[in-house]
This record gives sequence, structure tokens and C-alpha cells, in this order.
Amino acid sequence: MLKHGSVCLLTGAIFVLAGCAEAPRPLPGEPSFYKDLASYDARVDAGAAREMISLYRSNHGLGPVAVDPGLEAAAQNQVTAMARADKLSHEVRGNLGARLDGAGYTKNAAVENVSAGYHTLAEAFSGWRQSKPHNENMLNPRMRRMGIATAYAPGSKYKVYWALVMTD
Repeated sequence: MLKHGSVCLLTGAIFVLAGCAEAPRPLPGEPSFYKDLASYDARVDAGAAREMISLYRSNHGLGPVAVDPGLEAAAQNQVTAMARADKLSHEVRGNLGARLDGAGYTKNAAVENVSAGYHTLAEAFSGWRQSKPHNENMLNPRMRRMGIATAYAPGSKYKVYWALVMTD
């Protein structure tokens, strides 16, 4: 027969072990830009990214950007290639102009932010704002459309790769 103190201790141990069984999940109602993207099934919320970048641009007197499915595909192709190569590079699949020409975006002004190691959209956005070239890309007045993607590579140094592609 268990005494009251033993039951409490046993119950507490079960809750502790249950808490270790799975990775933390965002709390209900927690913004998606805090979601940890270090898993195979995780996808960046492009709408949240658009809102975040558009608000940032608005605060600098610039117009919003719209999510473009073709640019999302271009960003996904880039991050997948970087994750497979375990290499942070704008050139892993050729230069941005050639990649966008191949995707049907000929004669467009375009910029690209690539990064790695950030686990959430909030972290990536903060890092891009603090990097002069990445910040200039997000605040480029010609940009009107965007695509954003991540890829998870658990065996890599960085774990999560990012690409943001923007065009006029």
C-alpha cells in the first residue's frame, strides 16, 4: 500500500517523465513566428513572414510584399540544396539571376537572403535586420513579391537553413 507522500512523489515523477517524452510545442495561440522549425515536418509560415516583413517595410515608408508561390518554390529549392550540401551559399545551385530566369522570372530585379542556424522565423528576421546586406534586401524599395522557405538538416552544423527570395 502506498502512502500519500509516495503517491505524490510517483505522480510527480510521471509528469516529469511525460514532459521529457516529446519536444516542446508552441502554446495554443502562440504566434507562428516563434515555432521551432528544427524538424522534418516544420514549415515556415509564409503569411506571418509576409506580415512581419511588410510591417517592417511600412515602418520605413515602403510598400508591402506579397507571397508568390513561384518564389516560394525557388526559395525551397535553394534551402533544400544548401541542406543537402551542408553549405550556406548563394551559389550552391547557381547564381540567383540564373535560378530565377530558369523559373520564369526573367528581367526581374531580385534579392536573396540565405542564412542558417536560426530555429524560428523571429530569430531569422532579427538576424536579417542586424545584417546590413540582408536588411538592405528587405528594405529594397523595388521589391514587391517574396518567397521564403526552410530546410532541416539534423546532422549539419546549422540544423535549419533559410532562404528569402524577393523580386519586383
